Order: sequence, then C-alpha cells, then structure tokens
Amino acid sequence: MIPLADRMRPKTLKEFVGQRHLLSENKLLLQSLKNKKIFSMILWGPPGVGKTTLARIIAKETESEFLEFSAVNTGIAEVKKIIEGVKTQRQNALFPPPVVFIDEIHRFNKAQQDAFLPLVETGQIILIGATTENPSFEIIGPLLSRTRVLVLESLSSEDLLEIIKRGCKELKIKIDKKAVTLLMEVSVGDGRILLNTLEIAAGLDKNIKIKTVEEAFQKKALMYDKDGEEHYNTISAFIKSMRASNVDSALYYLARMVSAGEDPLFIARRMVIFASEDIGQAQPTALVVANEVFRTCETIGYPECQINLAHGVVYLTSAKKDRSGYDAYFKALEDVKKYGNLPIPMNIRNAPTKLMEELGYGEGYDKYTKEDLLPEKLKGKKYYTPKMDR
Repeated sequence: MIPLADRMRPKTLKEFVGQRHLLSENKLLLQSLKNKKIFSMILWGPPGVGKTTLARIIAKETESEFLEFSAVNTGIAEVKKIIEGVKTQRQNALFPPPVVFIDEIHRFNKAQQDAFLPLVETGQIILIGATTENPSFEIIGPLLSRTRVLVLESLSSEDLLEIIKRGCKELKIKIDKKAVTLLMEVSVGDGRILLNTLEIAAGLDKNIKIKTVEEAFQKKALMYDKDGEEHYNTISAFIKSMRASNVDSALYYLARMVSAGEDPLFIARRMVIFASEDIGQAQPTALVVANEVFRTCETIGYPECQINLAHGVVYLTSAKKDRSGYDAYFKALEDVKKYGNLPIPMNIRNAPTKLMEELGYGEGYDKYTKEDLLPEKLKGKKYYTPKMDR
C-alpha cells in the first residue's frame, strides 16, 4: 500500500500547498515557470514542506527530463554516468536540459559538489538541490554562486488545514475540530508528519477525535522519529544538557543521535553555535575546539568522528558559561531594528576624499578616546555587562 503522503503528492502547481512567497503572481519562480526558463537552485527548508514535490513540478512545467537522486545512497560517479547518458540521447538543442534533483545535497562532500560545477555553468543540467541545513555552511561557494537559494517555510495553519481536508476526503473519514487543532499542533508545519499521523488515525477510527490523534501520533513517533518531533526533542535535550554542565546527559543524547544516524555535521554545527552563545568570554578556546570537531567530522565522517564529537561534548559541557556577549549583541540588534541607521558620529566616520575631510568627517578622532561612540540618540546606552560585574 502506497503511503498517503505519496498518494496525495501534488502533481501540478494548482494542487501544490504552501510557499506562497515563492509561487504568488509576479514572484521570480512562478514567472520563470510560466516562461519555461528555469534556473539551477537550492531549495532550503525544514522537512515535509514540499521540496521534492516542487522539484518534480518544476520539471513537469518546463517539460524537462527529471532525474532524482538522494545524496544518502547515491555516489557522484553514478549520478554523472546517468547524466552523460541523458546528454548523449539529447543532442538536439530543441530539448531542454534535464532537471537533476539531489535530495539532501548537503551530504555530498566538497569534492562531490565540485563535480556539478561545469555541468551547471555550461547549462548542461538544471540542478535542484534540497537541504534542511543552511546552504552557507553546507554548499560550496562556487556552487552557491551558480544557483539561487530559495527558502521554503514551514506550512502555515491555513496550509495544514487544507491538507487535512484533502486527506480526509482521500481516506473517506471525518475529524472533529479539536482533533484538527491537535493534529496541526503535533505536525509542527510538516505536511508529511500530518498525513502519516492522519493515515494511522484513520486505521484506528473513521470518526477521528482527540484521543485517536494522540494514539496515532505515539505510533507515528516510533516509526518516524528521525524526521519527526523526537528529532527536535533530542537536539533540544542535548543543548540544554550542555548548558546545564551535565556531562552524562549530554553524552547520552549525543549517543541517541549518533545511533539514529543523525548527520554528524548537524550535531557539530550546533556545538559551534553553543560555544559562542553559551560559553563565550568565559572560555574562548571553546569555539576553537568546537570548530575543530566540525572540521574533523567533515573530514573523516562516521564511524570514527563519533569519538571526536564525544570529546568535544565533554569539553563544552564542562566549560564555564557566559552568555553576556550573546545577550549584548541581541540588545544592540533590537536598537538597530527599532531606530534604523542612526547618524554615525562625525569623528569616527571614514574620510577617503578631500571633500569629506572638509565636511568634518573624521575630525577630532582619537584612537584611544574614552568618549561614547554610539549615535547621539543612543548615548549612554550599555549593552554589554561582563559576567563579573553583574
């Protein structure tokens, strides 16, 4: 039996739910599809928001050959061999280049990503990569410069409600309002989680109520932990254990993630963030250690890098904590958002031309001044309070 999520996968733009910021009138992607002139892109967004579905629709709308791969179980040699076969068959310039879709493209290393550069640059393929990870960290610069990054958002309540309506129609079931609300909450903006849970619930009762959803979601969690709520619960517990300096629990949650096959770079990246956010000035070497753990995971991968992760976790968890730098930055950011670009004091402005010097730019600058250098409106404002002064 084909899962409900696959049976209901939209095949046209009209059926597609969500991502209105990309597919509304006058938006770049929609206009490109209408003109049948598509570009290589990276689709970045959380699980279950339509990345694969959108890639398939793009190929269909542009009447292009669609080649779909997963970076988890496909080697670059295999991908290139298939692409070469398509190119040989399509010598006629009237045919559009094939759309090559790489799911979880962040799992390809730098050398593997490099292999796509000449194909993308010469227009031999339209590359569409899908990732749940920040492309700035996971996609090499040259490939990023040749593609457009399109950010997909978690599905809204309105989107989820539409999917529930379609799912109930497909399954020929009824669901009460309270059960709908709960189903939307546990789905956390993920259409796949929603449909998987709804399908399990339909197997329990054709008239779905809150208790049915609760029971179905428990069963779903056991089946789909890696991409579901438990994934986020575990990384949350991991970070909070390090923040509380609880080495044993931090190692336990690390072991759970490693055992589940979690991407080591996903774990290491959160450790890098933690080193600056929670340890900061208390032990600046923490950032050095976290970065080295990330680079080691990137270089050697599983299974060996789990040892490096454990080493880094013990170090970060045991380190003293100081969030003063983190808190100070976001206080400053609040003022930037509130007041915009306030005039910078004249004495610390750059004066690269004679006219600017005559206008007073840089006049009276003292490199060791004790003077407040904030804009006039913010004079006297204090963002940073060292931990020892609190």
